[in-house]
Amino acid sequence: VQLQASGGGLVQAGGSLRLSCTASGNIFSINVMGWYRQAPGKERELVAVIGSGGLTNSADSVKGRFTISRDNAKKTVYLQMNSLKAEDTAVYYCNIQGRRTMLASTRDYWGQGTQVTVSS
Repeated sequence: VQLQASGGGLVQAGGSLRLSCTASGNIFSINVMGWYRQAPGKERELVAVIGSGGLTNSADSVKGRFTISRDNAKKTVYLQMNSLKAEDTAVYYCNIQGRRTMLASTRDYWGQGTQVTVSS
């Protein structure tokens, strides 16, 4: 299973970016999909997650600015980021919890990370 993330870049404060992450390979089912981020010198933190039924949860710091969504047919999760701030600068990682076969255990899969830089 591979996760390919895209959409990062350099943007001015107040601007917007949309991240995408698509899963490929042999995967039977995907439960939770999400985005995490890691800023220099800090631990990786949850940004937002979305369940298979569409329920979402997000960090307080991004509520009202970031929206997570998913397209199950395309095995893709999105993160729409608006009103970006300098403190949103980080490497953003996508994550899925899924099973490779019907009998396999659920496990985490991670993307390679995409850099988001917000200039103030």
